[in-house]
Amino acid sequence: MMILGLNAYHGDSAAALVIDGKLIAAAEEERFRRKKHWAGFPSESIAYCLREAGISLADVDAVAINQDSKANYWKKIGYTLTKQPELKFVLDKLRNRRDREGLAVQLQKHFADSRFTGSIYPVEHHLAHLSSTFHVSPFDQAVVVSVDGFGDFASGAWGVGKDSDKGSKINVDGRVYFPHSLGNFYQALTQYLGFPHYGDEYKVMGLAPYGKPAYLEEMRKIVMLVPDGGYRLNLEYFKHHKENVVYEWDDGAPVFGQIYSDKL
Repeated sequence: MMILGLNAYHGDSAAALVIDGKLIAAAEEERFRRKKHWAGFPSESIAYCLREAGISLADVDAVAINQDSKANYWKKIGYTLTKQPELKFVLDKLRNRRDREGLAVQLQKHFADSRFTGSIYPVEHHLAHLSSTFHVSPFDQAVVVSVDGFGDFASGAWGVGKDSDKGSKINVDGRVYFPHSLGNFYQALTQYLGFPHYGDEYKVMGLAPYGKPAYLEEMRKIVMLVPDGGYRLNLEYFKHHKENVVYEWDDGAPVFGQIYSDKL
């Protein structure tokens, strides 16, 4: 079975091709577009993977996309009704959903000479992360953890992956939901320190070992652990949960607005 996996319409757009359970090729779109963290539809990455395998899009049995608009649906509805975020915030989320659900159209547009007739499977964002670690690991059983900014209204997930005679399965035991996010905590502090670009967090992480925990107590006022193993943000320091923070791609390069509040 030939499966094409995609990250589309988000920073670091990419494609990967798996044939009969074996990873054949993978690439990020930025390598071809020459723009860091390129976002959008990864047509060049798809073409590369197909070339490496010597196949066409018509040979692919299934396409998996790492977002599922139906995941955590009632969490999204509940948040919108109770917190009443800005209208533009809601409209932007709907636009992103429309883009991802138009995947079949984009495949046909970019690969018009090779018609895709397989199925498209949306995969909940963090389940995709957990799968990409466990299913390529040498372990029959392992604890799996995913922590990032946000995907499908969640910012983290953890559970256990198991292989058996009946197949491989990941059981998710817990999640952290919007608006609480360690990824956004990293991003807010990175912006506060003056690093303006999408994805600059790694620079601050690289600097961290050279520093001292002089502001540890202040940090504990911003992000807090909770008994179930998750975490919560002190939302007074953030504004991503109530304002429409800009997230767009300017000719492919992702641009993110300021997510921290004046209190920080």
